[in-house]
Amino acid sequence: MLLDSASLYFRAYFGVPDTLRSPQGEPVNAVRGLLDFIARLVHDHRPDELVACMDADWRPQWRVDLVPSYKTHRVAEAAVDGEEEVPDTLAPQVPVIEQVLDALGIARVGSPGYEADDVIGTLTARAKGPVQIVTGDRDLFQLVDDARRITVLYPVKGMGNLQTTDDALLLEKYGVRGAQYADMAALRGDPSDGLPGVKGIGEKTAAQLINEYGDLAAIRAAALDIGSRLTPARRRNIVEGAAYLDVAPTVVRVATDAPLPDFDPTLPREPLDPMTLEHLATRWGLGTSLERLLESLAGTR
Repeated sequence: MLLDSASLYFRAYFGVPDTLRSPQGEPVNAVRGLLDFIARLVHDHRPDELVACMDADWRPQWRVDLVPSYKTHRVAEAAVDGEEEVPDTLAPQVPVIEQVLDALGIARVGSPGYEADDVIGTLTARAKGPVQIVTGDRDLFQLVDDARRITVLYPVKGMGNLQTTDDALLLEKYGVRGAQYADMAALRGDPSDGLPGVKGIGEKTAAQLINEYGDLAAIRAAALDIGSRLTPARRRNIVEGAAYLDVAPTVVRVATDAPLPDFDPTLPREPLDPMTLEHLATRWGLGTSLERLLESLAGTR
């Protein structure tokens, strides 16, 4: 099981009341919400291995070099050093999350210059058995692969209502399989990531073109063929979007070769560092959220 950690703790932050506070009065809703999420995931799915995948770089320069608008809207106008705009009461909770995961012995993995998505893509490429990816980010649907038993658990409403996303569901909802999802995303673009897409091509049209021609390369070849079935306007838009389409697939597709440190993905049954964990639990008032996770890890829930 691979966790898109930032996606989950953002979801916890906005979904759990900030009235959950430490004994000193600091909000701990993201910390406790994430612990509750992991407890539920472990209890419901019983993974043998679990990795909390982290953003070492949420906006890698190599992606920005290719598409300068990549995630620009997420940078606060007043931010410095290209920091992502994170709510003031969330940012201080992230180091606490990291410390608690480390004390529990839950593997926490990032890679300099890469996003959590790339860590997930790399670990998925290496996997020899089934993989469950837990994320609220549809971009990771591109990793779905029925033949390799790779599914995405997508929260519909909390961790108790997860959409198990496989190729059949993607075909039903989007008209493409996991292996085709990145080509569709490149064509349609994604305003939330600063990707403009090709003029006049939305999600349904992108899926239609992929089903008709097979992949993005074949669609671009058809645009250059005056004898193809593409309308003149669509052919023109695809040709005019050539500079974007030259680089968009590299930006949209998750990396599968990010350099990763050595780590042990085995799901711990008991805390790696009980004394540190006890200190963190007291300092931050982690209460029943941590207790539930410990019970799930021990298999007593």
